[in-house]
Amino acid sequence: MTTDQRQRASVLLGTQDLTVEDRPVPAVDPGDVLVRVAAVGVCGSDVHYYRHGRIGDFVVEEPLVLGHELSGTIVAVGEGVDEARVRERVAVEPQRPCHHCAQCLAGRYNLCPDMRFYATPPVDGAFAEFVTIESAFAHTLPDSVSFEAGALLEPLSVGIAAVRKARIVPGSSVLIAGAGPIGIICAQAARAFGASRIVVSDLVPERRARALDYGATEVVDPTAVSVASDIVPVDAFIDASGAPRAVSDGIKAVGPAGAAVLVGLGNSEMSLPVEHIQNLEVTVTGIFRYTNTWPVAIELVASGQVDLDSLVTGRFGLDDVREALESDTDPESLKSVVYPGGVPSAT
Repeated sequence: MTTDQRQRASVLLGTQDLTVEDRPVPAVDPGDVLVRVAAVGVCGSDVHYYRHGRIGDFVVEEPLVLGHELSGTIVAVGEGVDEARVRERVAVEPQRPCHHCAQCLAGRYNLCPDMRFYATPPVDGAFAEFVTIESAFAHTLPDSVSFEAGALLEPLSVGIAAVRKARIVPGSSVLIAGAGPIGIICAQAARAFGASRIVVSDLVPERRARALDYGATEVVDPTAVSVASDIVPVDAFIDASGAPRAVSDGIKAVGPAGAAVLVGLGNSEMSLPVEHIQNLEVTVTGIFRYTNTWPVAIELVASGQVDLDSLVTGRFGLDDVREALESDTDPESLKSVVYPGGVPSAT
């Protein structure tokens, strides 16, 4: 592939201001691979940047390509990469750590202070026909795993990171607040890791019903049940809602020496039940992306323990990224996928 080739990309120019641009195909640096993007999942962070132009300290100050949940096919390799990888189907782990800092050397490369993460200002993402990534972060997809599922290995990696932090083992009990895409994926991950009791809390009846199809053993309406007192104490709590009340009540539902893991994006500050945390020695922690999750995620999907394909409820081309980003307002929508090369024909 020559360096003068062009590609189409969906570009966020400002709040709710999108356009499709003609851009150069990125050059392939040593150690990198060039991936023709097949499918890109729409994440809540993409929607947040589209609607608000920022997430915390990350502010969209110049044109930005969104999208970080992706799969595709390697079409070229950089110096030092085996040319046999060309035409390989891959799922992309969308981050570039420095590999040299204290966090990277300790195995916590997700906390690298110099991380360059797809679709996080000012780093462009994958709503484009081609991207480059380090060869080691392009994970081989078995033929049995679809491109759609390959793209959704990224949110599954969040779920795997969460259940690892929650210390889920066979026989564990867990409460999950929020039955949106991440909550549903966390429920599936908890089931795959052996949890025998998976309680999902959500305000919306349709979401509660859907959670039962994806691993939940019980569902509760937090307006009808006191999550803090009516649920038998659980070993772990995973928040996938970001709602302050859900976080506080969920922590109160955790039994002695349990764990609470905060995944959802909510208020930058909130009140926590400190007395409960102290007296029961509850571990409270957060999730910031993931490390070393793709091999496990691929195995969980390939083995049928986690179902990602059925999560896809909307399919969009590059010219319809606005509709993809706004599809979260549809109560029937769970996961939308963008296809930079065109939406595939139904089979």
